[in-house]
Amino acid sequence: MPRTPRAVAALGTAALCLSLAACAGGSGGGTVATVNGTSISRADFDKKLESSQAAKQVLTQMVQQELIDQYARDKKVDVSQAEIDKKETETKAKFPPGQFEQILKQQGLTEADVQNILKQQLVLEKAVAPQVKVSDADVKAYFDKNHALFDKPEQVKARHILVADAKTAQTVLAKLKADASDASWLALAKQYSTDPSTKDKGGDLGYFGRGQMVPAFQDAAFGAKVGQIVGPVKSPFGYHVIQVEDKKPATKATFANTKDQIKTQLTQQQEAQQVPLFLQQLRSSAKIDVYDDRYKDVFPPPVTPAPVGSTAPAPATTPTK
Repeated sequence: MPRTPRAVAALGTAALCLSLAACAGGSGGGTVATVNGTSISRADFDKKLESSQAAKQVLTQMVQQELIDQYARDKKVDVSQAEIDKKETETKAKFPPGQFEQILKQQGLTEADVQNILKQQLVLEKAVAPQVKVSDADVKAYFDKNHALFDKPEQVKARHILVADAKTAQTVLAKLKADASDASWLALAKQYSTDPSTKDKGGDLGYFGRGQMVPAFQDAAFGAKVGQIVGPVKSPFGYHVIQVEDKKPATKATFANTKDQIKTQLTQQQEAQQVPLFLQQLRSSAKIDVYDDRYKDVFPPPVTPAPVGSTAPAPATTPTK
């Protein structure tokens, strides 16, 4: 994949962890693995796993999920399927093509897991909404101070086929110059491309700006005309055959076309501040009993405040003669 490495935003405000029970529920009887014939027992594996810091994190996450679900039921906070689907579409749009699915696979998350995460996120957003206040004046002040951040640089929309050697790239290039239709791109990408995130999409990379691709790929794409097929272009990933499908010129941001985006951003910032406080309130008001001594410190008993009007005992003093 020709994109340069960059940090990936976390999915929503939470991530599901695999439970210890799920880890222990696989096949294999009393043995998890063998090393040169020596067994690693399931009992030892489970003991090590359950005493790890990760186990406490999993328990914390599971308790938090239950508290959110209980709050939604008690307060009758309704989250529709349409809201969840909209949230998922917005989340996917923040990632390059194919990357969202790749992250889910790496984290072992299913579509049902994602929908549950987003549902709980929507519950939290509704719960803290009364504390979130973003005025038009706030939005305008932020734009005046940060308008350059919303300027859009020149962008290119391109598709590519990535192969391991120059000879194969020349073969692909010749076939595309003979037939550059969408059907041809789709078939050749499936047959030849080694880019797992785009090979089943006809090599589609979507729009990207400068700095998002490795230099050789970037220079070739931005230097080509719309419709032009260029290559082979050598990069650290292999050899690319590239076609530029569209170009967008750089544009300057205006308050009119950025105010909705800024309001959303400022709202999310306030939500990020309010959600931890809300979750802490849920925990402190809940009765959480921990029956396993290994996890007693995860949810310590709440500190009972001193009665109003009470005074602390005076410090002891040494009597004078």
